[in-house]
Amino acid sequence: MAKWLVIIGIIFILVGVAWPWLSKLGIGHLPGDIYIERKGFSLYFPITTSIIISLVLSLLFWIFRK
Repeated sequence: MAKWLVIIGIIFILVGVAWPWLSKLGIGHLPGDIYIERKGFSLYFPITTSIIISLVLSLLFWIFRK
């Protein structure tokens, strides 16, 4: 269990470091993501991005389980 937590932590660090380049790919600004901006208030809810990330992670976990 500890080994997986370390691996997941390293992945999060790598994604965090690579985020400036990943954001240029359009991840997080997909159709279906909700962005509301009002005076003094903004809300960003990445529904489509969350679904795609969930599907990719589920596929990876399914592949590595076999």
